[in-house]
Amino acid sequence: MTHANITTGTGPTTDTKAATDAAGRPAVGTVLVTGGTGKTGRRTVARLRELGVDTRAAARSGDTLFDWTDRATWAPALDGVDTVHIVPLDTSPSPTPAFVEQAVAGGVRRIVLLSARGVDVPGYFGPDLANGGPHAEGEEAVRSSGAAWTILRPGWFAQNFSEGFFLDGVRAGELALPTGEGKAAFVDAEDIAAVAVAALTEDGHDGQAYDLSGPRALGIADALDEIARATGTRAARYVPVRDTEFRAGLLAQGVSAEEAALWTEAMRLIRTSQEAPVVDGVQRALGRPPRDFTAFAQTAARNGAWS
Repeated sequence: MTHANITTGTGPTTDTKAATDAAGRPAVGTVLVTGGTGKTGRRTVARLRELGVDTRAAARSGDTLFDWTDRATWAPALDGVDTVHIVPLDTSPSPTPAFVEQAVAGGVRRIVLLSARGVDVPGYFGPDLANGGPHAEGEEAVRSSGAAWTILRPGWFAQNFSEGFFLDGVRAGELALPTGEGKAAFVDAEDIAAVAVAALTEDGHDGQAYDLSGPRALGIADALDEIARATGTRAARYVPVRDTEFRAGLLAQGVSAEEAALWTEAMRLIRTSQEAPVVDGVQRALGRPPRDFTAFAQTAARNGAWS
């Protein structure tokens, strides 16, 4: 969903290449992508398959059955796998450490973990997750696993406006959020997938933690204006509300109290502009700037996201 300081070091450029097999495909063996049908997972799977990589889309509805809450599905999904991209279950305690242990014991040599921006900043997610929560547990697990690892830390996804939490409000013409005048450097899920694929198939990414953002910060009203320009229609109206009003609205929609609290706390990261600083992970990993929100909105409009 979201979320850190710029990590230091010099990453690879676009000239970095993977080792290839006789057919010219990246020689990375079989790749398992958990959450392979989600926002970033399905984009990662598609890019890997375009490269000719043997890829398993692991999910309850994927071509490889995988359920974080059913450990009986883990071993079959991991059988014969060389590399894993973990899109984790955002619950505490995290199942990621046990999965990492099982994966490495089964022969997995490389792990790319989708984490979250701010995991390394104490208190970033509020007092209830003062130590980084389940994402921190996952990061520690992959760092100590003995496998080659790369960590991706994206902030708020631009796709929340086109296929996620904000979509219904945008389509209805009114988006009511407790984000005040805060801003976020929304990152395009296509960039997250591109960095994931680079880390999975190229040399030079081992031991890197990439904080990922877009190239500029926008408020919610700014983002809605961008969407209006892309669609050629009147912008949805941004309505600032209080936390209590927002949470009550979620509960009225049938959202659980726990999930409503998590979403309300997540909005604080935009309201306080903690998600506003632009970070350099996309540039470091890919040797190019991140995609701008304008390009995201134009692509989403062409694909009928708000039709």
